[in-house]
Amino acid sequence: MRPIFKKLHLLEQRIFLFINGRLHNPFLNFWLVYLTHLGGATSTIGINLLIWALCPQPWSTTGLQALVALAVSHIPVAIAKKLYPRLRPYLALPDINTFRNPLKDHSFPSGHTTAIFASTVPYMIAYPALTAVLLPLACIVGFSRIYIGLHYPSDVMAGAVIGSGVAAGTLALWF
Repeated sequence: MRPIFKKLHLLEQRIFLFINGRLHNPFLNFWLVYLTHLGGATSTIGINLLIWALCPQPWSTTGLQALVALAVSHIPVAIAKKLYPRLRPYLALPDINTFRNPLKDHSFPSGHTTAIFASTVPYMIAYPALTAVLLPLACIVGFSRIYIGLHYPSDVMAGAVIGSGVAAGTLALWF
């Protein structure tokens, strides 16, 4: 491994260990274990499907755009997970804090982070006032993935970039 990559890898591990280890406390354990699921399939598909089906225009269109962005965003995630088979931190590092039923597939990039950004960016673009709520919420989901020991910071950053980029592209190409 080249010296610069080795230094970046060590820095990332230190950041991960700080978030996963030193920040652990009962308050965050309670909230982050639940908030992380906002990036899961049930929440992202369900919420956007409900908005598309039940809300009036223009909310309905934004819900459909979020659903399309969500679906498309998982193509690059699936490809990256196959091309870069990275072990999850709790499998690669000793004494990692994790919770019940941790995932065992590849770590890079974070699918939950991709999903929450793909789902929220269309709303942030359509309704900029919602950014004050949705952006911190999406960042909390990404942070939670590190906190619960399932992803490195670069996994989360890659997921945020993929989700945001696909969502922005979806809106740019929308007819």
